[in-house]
Amino acid sequence: MSSTPLPASTSMDALRKPLNFLFLSHNILLPAKSRVSNPSKKISVSRIRVSHDKPRNPTVSEELQKEASEVLEWPSVCGQISAFSSTAAGRSLCRAGGLRIGRSRWESEGLLLQTQAAASLPAPLDFSGVDDVEEIVRMARDGLLLSIRQLCAVERSLRSARAVLEQLEAISCSEEGSSERYYPLLYILQNCDFLTELADTIGFCVDCTLSTIPDRASSKLKSIRSERKENMEKLDSLLKEVSLKVFQAGGIDSPLVTKRRSRMCVGIRASHKSLLSEGIVLSISSSGATYFMEPRDAVDLNNMEVRLSSSERAEELAILSFLTSEVADSDLKIKHLMQKIMELDLACARGAYAVWMNGVCPVFVEDKETVESKDKVMSVDIEGIHHPLLIETSLVSKNSKMLVGEVDSQSVSKSCVPLDIKIRHSTKVVVISGPNTGGKTATMKTLGLASLMSKAGIFLPAKNQPKLPWFDQILADIGDHQSLEHNLSTFSGHIARLCKIIDVVSEESLVLLDEIGSGTDPSEGVALSTSILQHLASCVNLAMVTTHYADLSRLETTDSRFENAAMEFCMETLKPTYRILWGSTGNSNALTIAKSIGFDEEVLNRALEWVEKLAPDKQTQRHSVLYQSLLEERSLLEAQANEAALVLSQVKELHLEIQSEAEDLDMRVAALKAKESRKTQQEIRTMKAQMDAVIRNFETRLQNASPDQFNSIMRESEAAIASIAAAHRPKEDLSHEEEGSLISYVPQLGDKVYVRRLGDKLATVVEEVAEDGTTMVQCGKIKVRVKRKDIKPIQSSMKHAKNSSTRLLTQQGKERDSRKYIKEGNKDEERPFGPAVKTSKNTVDLRGMRVEEASHQLHMAISGCRSFGVLFVVHGMGSGAVKEAAIAILSSHPRVARFEEESPMNYGCTVAYIR
Repeated sequence: MSSTPLPASTSMDALRKPLNFLFLSHNILLPAKSRVSNPSKKISVSRIRVSHDKPRNPTVSEELQKEASEVLEWPSVCGQISAFSSTAAGRSLCRAGGLRIGRSRWESEGLLLQTQAAASLPAPLDFSGVDDVEEIVRMARDGLLLSIRQLCAVERSLRSARAVLEQLEAISCSEEGSSERYYPLLYILQNCDFLTELADTIGFCVDCTLSTIPDRASSKLKSIRSERKENMEKLDSLLKEVSLKVFQAGGIDSPLVTKRRSRMCVGIRASHKSLLSEGIVLSISSSGATYFMEPRDAVDLNNMEVRLSSSERAEELAILSFLTSEVADSDLKIKHLMQKIMELDLACARGAYAVWMNGVCPVFVEDKETVESKDKVMSVDIEGIHHPLLIETSLVSKNSKMLVGEVDSQSVSKSCVPLDIKIRHSTKVVVISGPNTGGKTATMKTLGLASLMSKAGIFLPAKNQPKLPWFDQILADIGDHQSLEHNLSTFSGHIARLCKIIDVVSEESLVLLDEIGSGTDPSEGVALSTSILQHLASCVNLAMVTTHYADLSRLETTDSRFENAAMEFCMETLKPTYRILWGSTGNSNALTIAKSIGFDEEVLNRALEWVEKLAPDKQTQRHSVLYQSLLEERSLLEAQANEAALVLSQVKELHLEIQSEAEDLDMRVAALKAKESRKTQQEIRTMKAQMDAVIRNFETRLQNASPDQFNSIMRESEAAIASIAAAHRPKEDLSHEEEGSLISYVPQLGDKVYVRRLGDKLATVVEEVAEDGTTMVQCGKIKVRVKRKDIKPIQSSMKHAKNSSTRLLTQQGKERDSRKYIKEGNKDEERPFGPAVKTSKNTVDLRGMRVEEASHQLHMAISGCRSFGVLFVVHGMGSGAVKEAAIAILSSHPRVARFEEESPMNYGCTVAYIR
């Protein structure tokens, strides 16, 4: 599993605490054994903190948090997760950015436990039958009559919800010793009413397969339909009789019974309407030549049909009304159940999302007031995190490369630079400086988004195990808030937002400020920004700001609550590297960037003079040179460390591979010997069984044979035994001449060859021989590079097959005079052969066999064929080796008078005529 599990030291008692809070907050009662109680633990009054004297405005706080989530692109992350949701309601909620965010640390930890359990599922849960029935339930509650299709949707959803629970319980029980792993998912459906009786009632009264109401729905409906069926039979019989009389009297071309104006009638010519003098005209054809009349005797039966049809419809509506009222009475239970199913689906979606992006489970650190040695302990410790929206393209590219076997382990890092965010517990404000487009805002957004994802129970695309505080609010001032409608400039927009943020922050909040103090006089902007940051340092958990003001970076020297960070900039390429240098101060490098894009050099020189005049001392250049030298040395050391780590990893892999091969060598030798022994024993048993069959056949035929047939039976048995012996004789190696031809063989494009590494399968050469003696061959849809010595041309294989067949024929002819046999057989040449009709008894199928096995089967078939019979030899096409061997045997066998090769009527089949 790609996701990182929770620490091993975490016990189930510790895991139940967030689950208890998560479910008790939703009025779900957990079993007594799962509740956490610790009467000895008392609440410390000193830990109850109040952020402000005045109460927080919840409306403004929610509005600011919603705006911050949109700025941090939280809806886009929810949209990514929607692709893994299985229910329509879950996908709709994700696409709207409404994924649930924990309202407390315990609730967020409970969501993480759900994601952890979902990521470890051996197979996805099946939510296919769950529909979004919220609108259907609302219609039933409003008194609208539900249709059969809508009732079936409710019934299907209820049964599917129950099936999901059964799947989860089966998975939990199937894994011994790890059943507690799936408790967080089982808790979601704790105490849910699956409304089995309602589902059974709907299923009894409605046939969802045919979308009809069956007779069993009510006794009255069954009685009405039975009476209607009987009435219709009478009516149909009467009308058929009348129509036949009309036809016989010449009143119509053919008997016609039809329905007009909801009444059954017969067709009759206008000129013969007198045949039904007391009948009622229901309709006339468009030409006026045909009348559709209801006979007098059918009036009462038609009236009965109309009454019974109305009664049947009324009873069906009564049944639908009853079922609708049952759904309306259970609307709260259905709504609650569907919400829990959607919650389970979203948990599974988060788990699948974690596996897809190779995410790891974050851990919330302890409260800052409970941590000792704050300078040594990290409040935020996230290593190698990627922005989830930037990593999506890389993951899609990586997955596509995995399909063709070209995946690069660093493919993600090349297109999306990972970030290391490490902030001490004592730090309250982080000031990030550096050039434009250097990644300052992206770093700040990544931290904010990681905090939101952790609160929502989503794993992070990072390394090891990320640690960060649980923030009750994530507030951000990013972007331009200029508004002509509200008469706000850029600076006024920022200040208005900062005023709201300061009014609602608490000591557990995260504040993200982009380009603080910009848009006004630099000196006043620095003064205002310094005052704001010092205020935030005393009333928030953590604040991260970006700036181009060097004075803000110097706050670290006077206040230990501040920490600097800089975005690295490469002076050689004049491009940012998007890496964070913690504890450093970055330069904006405005003049350098302007020079790289071709700005006027005279203007740049004048700007450089102003920089030197405005600088407080002449150490600016020296400071920049020293800074760049330190960066270069740091980069060199990092490159050397990475190279050494790569070499060490390769050496370890090679050592483990050699050690594993050495340990498995004896086992492989023993297994190979055992395999060969079993194969030999199997061949012996097979040959013995074949010999016994030949002997039994010989004895049976000998008992009923005349003295003249003795020699013929004897020869056939000898041929069969010789064929069995030849088939089980060990294969001989290729002759020196063939070996030499294989060594000198140079594969050409389009050649058909056999590849040893693929089990002597037929392949096609698709690439010329390279300098290293290898070539590319294609077998089916697979392309593989092989050495020249591992392939042999198809012509050599054909020759070898022919030689094998010739040797078999030679061995079989040692005990009889073949020429004499053929000569004697020619005397009967004029005798006609049997009909060339293909049956199962005169057909031998050699497809899928090797040459030796096919030769043996063909010899047996020829020996067992009756005299002057016809034998159909099915060899197929394939590589042609079996066909060539069969033709060679038929050409030289003494019992084969002649044969006809395949034709359009017998594709892949040769017809042999046996003496």
